[in-house]
Amino acid sequence: MTTSLADVASSDAALRAFLHGLPGVDRVGADQRAAMLGTRSIKTTAKAQAIDLAISMVDLTTLEGADTAGKVRALCAKAVRPGGDAPSVAAVCVYPDLVAVAAEALKGSGVKVASVATAFPSGRTSLEVKVSDTRLAVAAGADEIDMVIDRGAFLSGQYMKVYEQIVAVKEACGAAHLKVILETGELSTYDNVRRASWLAMLAGADFIKTSTGKVSPAATPPVTLIMLEAVRDFREATGRQVGVKPAGGIRTSKDAVKNLVLVNETAGDDWLTPDWFRLGASSLLNDLLMQREKLATGRYAGPDYFTQD
Repeated sequence: MTTSLADVASSDAALRAFLHGLPGVDRVGADQRAAMLGTRSIKTTAKAQAIDLAISMVDLTTLEGADTAGKVRALCAKAVRPGGDAPSVAAVCVYPDLVAVAAEALKGSGVKVASVATAFPSGRTSLEVKVSDTRLAVAAGADEIDMVIDRGAFLSGQYMKVYEQIVAVKEACGAAHLKVILETGELSTYDNVRRASWLAMLAGADFIKTSTGKVSPAATPPVTLIMLEAVRDFREATGRQVGVKPAGGIRTSKDAVKNLVLVNETAGDDWLTPDWFRLGASSLLNDLLMQREKLATGRYAGPDYFTQD
């Protein structure tokens, strides 16, 4: 890194030089390390603790065109009381027009309201629309904004454009936290994942997030590993901690526990809290609850034992 971080965004050329000066990712090494960490086995009490921790990190999500106020209220009820004495989830994530519904349903619960914004999932609209979208969601009660970057701009090398959009949306968030979605399945290379991670953090992201959940592949273990390395290195360089949110394709307790192992072994246990690590999912919670029931009673509960919302 030959450019001072204070000067990185002083010009398009400086930003480009910095991002392309980041160490290249050893693709084989990243794949192998992620695969190796995925074989770690957690048993008994530690597994029960890991499942409860994973539940507390879930951003319970519904992002469908057929979403209704009733569906969101039901999802919020499940987020607060998932089942038995299981902990509440971290947040409920909805489209901006349903934020007010979620905010009212979650009032006083401690569960955050998250909202996708900025022309989710494509990110293809004007900056003015992105900023307005964000302000409307925050005004309606969103605690967190999940912003998607313009991948076309990033892939064509318009790094300053992407940077300036993130800065503007971060400002529009006010007190709300900003999660920047990289859509890693469209970034083509691991080097691009690292560059996009640093770009988002330099622009002020509170979290970096893998995916919208609308593109495959989504949150693969090697990509999550690279992003965890990025937040670790960014904190070392700047003193500022940034969270990570893998989203899309995380469906089972085994997937969730693998992610917790990745966090612990890559970034460290400072990130093993809902404040710094989230799991974006719609179907994961029920599997975590099923595994929790199995550990507590020795019997598997069928999927219909839990609500399907």
